[in-house]
Amino acid sequence: MTELDPVIHAAARLRITAALATLDAGDSMAFPRLQSLLEMTPGNLSTHLRKLEDAGYVAVDKTHRGRTPVTYLALTRQGRRAFEDYVETLRSVLGEHP
Repeated sequence: MTELDPVIHAAARLRITAALATLDAGDSMAFPRLQSLLEMTPGNLSTHLRKLEDAGYVAVDKTHRGRTPVTYLALTRQGRRAFEDYVETLRSVLGEHP
C-alpha cells in the first residue's frame, strides 16, 4: 500500500492544497483570499505555505499592485500531481474507486 504524502497529510496543508487545486492550472490566488477562505491566521497560513513551498508544491509570487505588496499562491505542476496522487491513495485506503 502506498503511504499518504506526509507533506500534504497535515490537515492545514491538505486544506491549502485542496483550495489551490480548485484553480485552473496557471491560475493563482491572493494570500488574503486564501486566508479568508480557510479562516486561518496569517502566521499559521504562512508556516504551512513555507512547508509546501519547500517541497516544491506551491509557487509563491510576491509582487506589488501600485505601492501595495501582494502575494499570489498557486500549485506547481508537481504540487498538483502530488495532490492528485494523495486523493487517489486516500480513495484506495478507503476502498473507493473513482
